[in-house]
Amino acid sequence: MNLSIKDTTKTAMMTAIIFVCTYAFKIPIALTGGYTHLGDCAIFLGVMILGRKRGMIAAALGAALADFTGGFMIWIIPTFLIKGIMAGLMGTLTEGRLSSRRFGWLAGAALGGVFQILAYTLVKFVMISPAAGLATIPTVSMQTTAGILIFAVLISLLQSSHTLCRLKEL
Repeated sequence: MNLSIKDTTKTAMMTAIIFVCTYAFKIPIALTGGYTHLGDCAIFLGVMILGRKRGMIAAALGAALADFTGGFMIWIIPTFLIKGIMAGLMGTLTEGRLSSRRFGWLAGAALGGVFQILAYTLVKFVMISPAAGLATIPTVSMQTTAGILIFAVLISLLQSSHTLCRLKEL
């Protein structure tokens, strides 16, 4: 992938937005020592602005950097992979068969979100314990659902004001 300076800058800016939404807006989860955050909303927005490939890069880097700076070292690689794949799944649907559908982005975000829930549960099974993996399904599900709902409001506003088109063209 050959990126122009403009594409690189937009990707870096979206990476920073994902980082801030993940790192700064967090609610601790006592059971795992982790946290829930607003980063998923920013990831979904990043896919809509940047597209699948660059959205995957921004999602993976922004979320992993939040784990790194937050001291969650054991989660950097799982987060990098899970968030990148989550963005990739959404981008595949929104740029593929559902690109012309009015709410294709919602199906893409839902698919990416379901993947994230399953992937983090599996990783917690292995890294912490099966009990912790099962016990945190509600919190990761709430985080994902909140991210999709906030994203739905945001994307609706951006689309109706034609701002999303302008952001893609910048």
